[in-house]
Amino acid sequence: MTTVIGPRDTELQAAFCEYVPQVFRRASFRQWCAWGEWNDDYRAFALVESDHVVANASVMRMRLLLEGREVTAYQLGAVGCLPSHRGRGLARVVMNAALDACGDAPVLLFANPKVRQFYPRFGFQPQLQMLFAATYDAVPGGPPAPTLNLDDAEVRAGLAALSSEGLPSTGRFGARGYATVASWPVANGFARPLRQLGTDAWVFAGVEGETLYLDDVFAREPFDLRAWIPRLIDRPIRSIRFGFTPERYWPGAVAVGEDTEADLFIRNLRVSQEAHRFPVMAHT
Repeated sequence: MTTVIGPRDTELQAAFCEYVPQVFRRASFRQWCAWGEWNDDYRAFALVESDHVVANASVMRMRLLLEGREVTAYQLGAVGCLPSHRGRGLARVVMNAALDACGDAPVLLFANPKVRQFYPRFGFQPQLQMLFAATYDAVPGGPPAPTLNLDDAEVRAGLAALSSEGLPSTGRFGARGYATVASWPVANGFARPLRQLGTDAWVFAGVEGETLYLDDVFAREPFDLRAWIPRLIDRPIRSIRFGFTPERYWPGAVAVGEDTEADLFIRNLRVSQEAHRFPVMAHT
């Protein structure tokens, strides 16, 4: 029987945290849990044997934006089974339990390309995601934008407020209120730095080579992103890469290829026919 692990199930959370790195080598939920980020939006549907999680499919409730319209949807993550328990159909059991909980609502997930054959069995269809870039020459100027640390509970609360109440980075195919999703890669050391642009605009951004990578923007109101570029860079740049569809902040950006880092699958969901990229900081 599947066990549902919620935000107040501390002993089962510990078992879940032991399970994750056995299936996903570089992943951990320990810091994320310690920060108190596991809330009522996140549930793990797990098979537990002798107090150990052996298979799991997690569900995150999302506030999706589809062409500016907000809909309640779900995103699956941490789907897998311990190597010692594979071949017994346990992943199918937890997937069915998770999808039953989602009902007829839209569902999406991002999968490792190695398992892309698994999800169509559950009614999922692959959905193309594009990479967006812009040619832009800039040099550093002005005081650097401050770096924020999510170890600070006030910073986490500030990110939650901007994400829930502010202007999403994209309305084409995006989300609102996903600060607890965005905090997970930070807790794992996967994310680029969080930088503060004034009091009501924060971005995840970093420079690699001659390119500025803008992974996401959390802002209360529209603002001039170009004016802040010199304060986000520590060396001259020639281009910008976006981790989201930048129709709002950089209309001149163009699709430069397919995003092949993770395969998007959707179920009961119709997305924009225009080129788009779901914000990378909103991936579970």
